[in-house]
Amino acid sequence: MSIRKSAKKRDSEKMSDAGFRSMNTLFRIIDFLFPYIEKRVRKFGIEEGMTVVDYGCGPGRYTMKFSKLVGETGKVYAVDIHELAIQVVNNKIGKHSLENVEPLLADGYNSGVPDHVADVVCAIDMFFIIKNPTAFLRELKRITKRDGILVIDDGHQPREETKRKILDSGHWTIQTESRDHLKCKPT
Repeated sequence: MSIRKSAKKRDSEKMSDAGFRSMNTLFRIIDFLFPYIEKRVRKFGIEEGMTVVDYGCGPGRYTMKFSKLVGETGKVYAVDIHELAIQVVNNKIGKHSLENVEPLLADGYNSGVPDHVADVVCAIDMFFIIKNPTAFLRELKRITKRDGILVIDDGHQPREETKRKILDSGHWTIQTESRDHLKCKPT
């Protein structure tokens, strides 16, 4: 592998295939030992019939819960930049008959989600790896309804850094803040 290709891989927001597989295994263990996701998503304000975007869906841990919450009349877009994430979500769609879930492979920050369709966009445990937060948050605003919300957490960065990135983007205002996440409205 050339030095240029190696450097490009390190700078990418996309984790390696081995890293994704390890993360998926770790999440399965965590979810078995500490089943907190269902309790956590109840705080996101997701209701039956809504359209939800699980941006950075990874192996679909939240996607599954969102699908159940929005019901048959709702829709969930599971978006990720990693092909393996989309493959895992597709497998879960088939295994669990999740007819209201549409997986989308993102191209950079272009999610492929139509304009202004999301009632709720969730960006959970991934914002800390985003290299261009303004461009990313612009895309989230594009796909969110004018009265929609963004649920975002810190991941592995300090809360003050998360808030600074959100406010500096000019695309969102912070409406509420809990220990677990922030809820934001488009500007």
